[in-house]
Amino acid sequence: MPACGARLPHLRPSASHTVTVRVDLLREGEVPKPFPTHYKDLWDNKHVKMPCSEQNLYPVEDENGDRTAGSRWELIQTALLNKFTCSHDLKEAILRYNVAYSKKWDFTALTDFCEKVLEDAEAQHLFQSILPDMVKLALCLPSICTQPIPLLKQKMNHSITMSQEQIASFLANAFFCTFPRRNAKMKSEYSSYPDINFNRSQKKLSRLHITYEGTIESNGQGMLQVDFANRFVGGGVTGTGLVQEEIRFLINPELIVSRLITEVLDHNECLIITGTEQYSEYTGYAETYRWARSHEDNTPRDEWQRRYTEIVAIDAFNFRRSLDQFGPEKIRRELNKASNFLQQSNAYCGFSRPNVPPQHLSAIATGNWGCGAFGGDSRLKALIQILAAAEAGRDVVYFTFGDVELMRDIYSMHTFLCEKGQTIGDIYRLLLRYYNEQCRNCSTSGPDVKLYSFIYNTVESYADSTDDDDEDEEKGLRFED
Repeated sequence: MPACGARLPHLRPSASHTVTVRVDLLREGEVPKPFPTHYKDLWDNKHVKMPCSEQNLYPVEDENGDRTAGSRWELIQTALLNKFTCSHDLKEAILRYNVAYSKKWDFTALTDFCEKVLEDAEAQHLFQSILPDMVKLALCLPSICTQPIPLLKQKMNHSITMSQEQIASFLANAFFCTFPRRNAKMKSEYSSYPDINFNRSQKKLSRLHITYEGTIESNGQGMLQVDFANRFVGGGVTGTGLVQEEIRFLINPELIVSRLITEVLDHNECLIITGTEQYSEYTGYAETYRWARSHEDNTPRDEWQRRYTEIVAIDAFNFRRSLDQFGPEKIRRELNKASNFLQQSNAYCGFSRPNVPPQHLSAIATGNWGCGAFGGDSRLKALIQILAAAEAGRDVVYFTFGDVELMRDIYSMHTFLCEKGQTIGDIYRLLLRYYNEQCRNCSTSGPDVKLYSFIYNTVESYADSTDDDDEDEEKGLRFED
């Protein structure tokens, strides 16, 4: 826990907080006991549809050829309790209870991993030790996860507290593809955004520490660590994605369970995850990414026995045209995603925590949010995050991931704005002026004047004109004397 952190209240379930463990039996070093004692099932569109549910049925034919409904969980248990000796056995087991996908699912990656990547001794260990333990963990689901897990839907402010054992059981079931397939409805994006009063904010910028070395996960201990998220949290982690969010989900695999319960994020929503553990280290990025070694996470635990690793998933807008991101509505969207200004006591998004005293707010560990594949301008995104953090009352630790020039540019701009006494409202209006004067009627791929140059020139020009006015005023006073 950071030195500024406040002591947590007693962990209690409520209408807005689902707690799946016995809070009266939480002990340091002990596995939390599930709550309630016996499995309770709910099969509806508001909760995770559990593989072990009595409602999880599949059609079977009896001896007379008549079709009846059978228990899919019983079929899952029968299939997974068979001995696995190779990847083909595992594939056949999974497809026994997923017959509809036998010609759609591709197991090539699994086969290549087992036959081409693993040494013989490693493959033997996988099939004789690791997979049987995973099967045991998966099939213990009804005794480990005894409470219905609510889906985190849009426009819903809700928290879920689970044990690492429960998360592990969910992950094991996800690996064996036991979760019933859920309907996926297309959600239309909302074109209206909450009102943000940035242009009237008189707050000054908070402190900034910026470095080209280190990473958010390695050097952001005790801080609010930003996950550069996809609006579908986790992005391509279970596919082919290997950038910032996917890498974080791989080294902290408990994050993957968030994909099971979290609906696509709306424009003013974020996902906060506290307590995940890091299990591995890596080198590289994207095509050069490589697993390096196992990791022993020594992050301290809080009073609720969670690792003090707080991650906020905020999705940046995907810009197909670079100029679009400088438009007022897009800037407002990104500012709102990072720091929500809805005037509600329980509303927060990204960096903002209205119910936490400022002295107990940790710094934000972030970097080039929404840049790269999403087309974000790193210098604009840095300013947006700095503004949002200042409005939320938080300092910023910014990682440029090896980009020395970007580090110097952002540091110089932050220093300049602080020295000139620029408020959040001043800087916000500068961003709007830049769009109106340089971007709105631009016919090329980018304006002739870069954002930071425009800010330097505009602020300096205003300072010069103010000095001239002061000089004239002084001369007038002397003349009257």
